[in-house]
Amino acid sequence: MNRSMIDGKVVIVSASDTFLARSLITKLDSTGIQSEFAHPGVKEIGAFADDMELVILFMSEELEAIPNTLVYLNDTVQDKGVGLILIGDQAQYEIVTKVIPENAVLEWFQRPLDMDRLIKRITACMDDSEGENRKKSILIVDDDITYMRSVFEWLKDKYHVGMAVNGVQAISYLAKKKVDLILLDYEMPIANGPQVLSMLKNDTDTGNIPVMFLTGHSDKESVMSVVGLKPADYLLKTIDKENLLKKLDSFFKR
Repeated sequence: MNRSMIDGKVVIVSASDTFLARSLITKLDSTGIQSEFAHPGVKEIGAFADDMELVILFMSEELEAIPNTLVYLNDTVQDKGVGLILIGDQAQYEIVTKVIPENAVLEWFQRPLDMDRLIKRITACMDDSEGENRKKSILIVDDDITYMRSVFEWLKDKYHVGMAVNGVQAISYLAKKKVDLILLDYEMPIANGPQVLSMLKNDTDTGNIPVMFLTGHSDKESVMSVVGLKPADYLLKTIDKENLLKKLDSFFKR
């Protein structure tokens, strides 16, 4: 792969500007992977939110004093599909995983740090987010937060998954992040599903994003009202996890 084509960034988070952190940035730069340094604050990390693909967190005891940062990282990793690699000792790892679940961590490197192995792991992560084999991104748009969270849990291990509670939030999300598919509810406040789909179709930036309805509306009138908008599929919320994953697998293989 031509690394000049990789758009996503690696954000290296450390309480201090150490030689190790700077050395990592230099090595990543030599491989063509974009990286940035950030101190462990919500504002500092959030400055790179739009194009952040992977976070490398140099853990320290100071993190216990700034729980908002760990909460923000947890939300970023779980809701936006950003990868997370941790570097530090056992005690520091236990501090972090009180907030960020272990299954959300790609890998934990203990000190002394094996820099070559870390670079290989980062390279593999970035390769997975690019090209034909990259993890696909799905945006769920639904005002039923409980149901949306359930679908998120079903999909998060296989896909990058984002969430929006209405059309306005979805459009705002899509202005910052690219997705491969939108799962759209039919009945929502402000603008319903068909209206949101129509807005997406009429925008050059979002017009080609495939949209599947995932809704409780099974009546013929509702289905026929969106046929002209050419959704990729029309699925009912009675679908279970196994069959939804099969539908998505089939769609992306096509």
